[in-house]
Amino acid sequence: MTEPASPNEARPNEARPGSERFAKAWRWLGLAWLLAVVAVGFHQWHFWQQSRIDSDVLALLPQDADDRVVADATRRIADASARQMVVLLGADTPERAKAAEAAFRGRLDDLQKDDQLPFEESESAESWFDTAREFYAPYRNRVLTAEQRSRLSQTSADALAQEALAALYGPMGAPRLTQWRVDPLGLWPQWWSARAAASGLRMGDDGLLQAEDGYWVVLRFQTRASAFALNGERVIQDALDSATDAARKQVPGLRELRAGVPLHAEAAAVQAHREINTIGWGSLAAVLLLTWLAFRSLRPILLVALSLLIGCAAALSVTALVFGKVHLLTLIFGASLVGVAEDYGIHWFAARQGEHKKNNWSLLRHLLPGLVLALVTSALAYLALGLAPFPGLRQMALFSVVGLAAAFLTVVCWFPFVGGRRPPETRFSQRLGGALPRWPSVRVNRAWTVAGVLAVLFVALGLWRLGTNDDLRSLQSSPRTLIEQQAQIGRLLGMPSPAQFYLVRGADAEQTLQREEALIEKLGRLKAENKIGGYRAISDWLPSRKRQTSDAALTAHAETAVMSRVSTQLGEDLQRQPPAAGNIEADAFLQSPASEPFRHLWLGPLGDGVATVVLVDDLSQAGALDLLGAQAKNLEGVRWVNRTADFSKLLGHYRQMMTWLLLVGVLLIFAVLYWRYRGLAWRALLPTLLAGLLTVALLGWLGQPLQLFNVLALMLLLGMGIDYGVFLVEHQGDPSAWLAVSVGAASTWLSFGLLALSSTPALRAFGMTLLFGIGLVWLISPLFRPTSNMTAKEPGP
Repeated sequence: MTEPASPNEARPNEARPGSERFAKAWRWLGLAWLLAVVAVGFHQWHFWQQSRIDSDVLALLPQDADDRVVADATRRIADASARQMVVLLGADTPERAKAAEAAFRGRLDDLQKDDQLPFEESESAESWFDTAREFYAPYRNRVLTAEQRSRLSQTSADALAQEALAALYGPMGAPRLTQWRVDPLGLWPQWWSARAAASGLRMGDDGLLQAEDGYWVVLRFQTRASAFALNGERVIQDALDSATDAARKQVPGLRELRAGVPLHAEAAAVQAHREINTIGWGSLAAVLLLTWLAFRSLRPILLVALSLLIGCAAALSVTALVFGKVHLLTLIFGASLVGVAEDYGIHWFAARQGEHKKNNWSLLRHLLPGLVLALVTSALAYLALGLAPFPGLRQMALFSVVGLAAAFLTVVCWFPFVGGRRPPETRFSQRLGGALPRWPSVRVNRAWTVAGVLAVLFVALGLWRLGTNDDLRSLQSSPRTLIEQQAQIGRLLGMPSPAQFYLVRGADAEQTLQREEALIEKLGRLKAENKIGGYRAISDWLPSRKRQTSDAALTAHAETAVMSRVSTQLGEDLQRQPPAAGNIEADAFLQSPASEPFRHLWLGPLGDGVATVVLVDDLSQAGALDLLGAQAKNLEGVRWVNRTADFSKLLGHYRQMMTWLLLVGVLLIFAVLYWRYRGLAWRALLPTLLAGLLTVALLGWLGQPLQLFNVLALMLLLGMGIDYGVFLVEHQGDPSAWLAVSVGAASTWLSFGLLALSSTPALRAFGMTLLFGIGLVWLISPLFRPTSNMTAKEPGP
């Protein structure tokens, strides 16, 4: 039974008798959703009181499901340097370098007084040396370098005695750390010099580093909190810039370099904060502008904005509750959700504007099947993001699905109550909705055949030109200046790369250290041949008990023989004074401040044993990675790990896997569409498939490589683009449906298109793919719309 038009227009919210029970039941659903929104608001108030925003790039990377030990080792190495920063001030003379240092520190002290800086200066190398020397003093006969070991075992006692006498009486003798009788061969200062050179502590007597025709002050800092607990403001870099300006005023021509994870993290936070504002507010402004042009009423704008706000807030709360923290990239990606979640509200008001004879409850029952189908297909596409073992992508998937569902529930639960009267038709809505009949439709004729052939050629050539790039380094988003300075500091200080290392494992600490020492013998030969810059190993500072016992015996034999011969030559009875301590134990060393610079090399219990890592300096030489990988062969418990190559290989694997899953998704969505539309299902799906193929071809023509994130964007395109075909098939020939599709597509296109402006390569790949895809699917969908004489088999219930 159909009600007259005039009562419905006068009282649009009045339910027909057949809808009264539906309306009463729906009120309880609306009340339940209101309580849920209140709970979300309460959680949001607490969430923003404490920062739980994460910008750690490693959190986005896949975890090794089959090798948790390597993943754990990588995380521990990263954690060891997560709070460390280093600043180098270079000048042409020691005096100018010292003056710059004084001005730099003075400015930081002033800033510290005015405002609490988030970082502080680390312990100096000089103070650490005093602590470490005190710790090692009792064990000085148990720590020898490979060169010392070779010299003591191959040099005659007489030659060693002559060296000892020369050191005792020579005016140019080497500096000593003990009395001559305690260390007649000067082994301990030699050991310290070798250790300092191998550990990046190559400082002169004045505490300056002399390199690249200059003198450098090395300042080390650490953040007080996690490097990734940032709020998007340039606090650290502004403070360092201010201190550098003060130093340059004192020393014109000063060279300044800085490096450290906190600098990259802060740059990422600032970039993310800027992009959230650009993308989020830009998307919102576009949606509201399009809504105003379509409906020229304040109520649709406010209600659509309300649905978006609730969607984003609910998504943020649920993501925080599930993951504990929310990644910055999730927020940036979630900001683009605005362009998708508004489809439900716009579709409601577009249908309300076009349906003169339906009240709100009749309209809801009319729209609900299409809206639910649109939500399901979009949610399936977003949930596909969570299939890849990327914690960041899983966050994005959960954030998006919850956001869409919350916006959908806001529309269907509240809009029938608060939607008000039918919005007035505007010239914009009339022209846009009325454009559908004038849109061309695909026919079997010569013109469309030629167009089809040209499209096939375009796609084929584009796919032929398309390449792939799974290199993890192509996703680097840090500022180029920071990357260049990091590389230069790495050369000056001999800093190793944390992405390539040896993982050494054993049943216990002793076995692990012995296996590491076997590896060090090989690396020592490479260093002597200048094939690598050096290495960092904890066994250089904590030898195995076997090595310590052997070194102690070798030292005792050599020093006893030397003291005997020197006593004979001098006619005095000189007795050796060996240290009284036993071996250096791992627990004692690790608890001592002496181990602090090298503690990150000791992983301790890992898996079913004990593990350490050995880092290598200067991997820039050709073939260095392959050469280093070969050193681990035939060494039990030693493994060469190249995390950059591993992650790149993993990205390629998941790109291929997600491509197959994309095809599976097409089949699943077609099955859902066929259940609903039967013979017209292909008309809802084909536009999205064609848009996807054309988008990939465009990437090939533009020279953009295909990456995992392009494939993931195509999966999102599948979920979002299907909505346009669904609405056109669900509401055949309805101008309000085309109005909703056009306004929704325009806002979605702007939202995800803005991601193409992101400085983050992964998001830029997302944005560029969806920029092409959304525009193309909007253009193509009307070409395959059903005509008025087409009918589908009665859909399933």
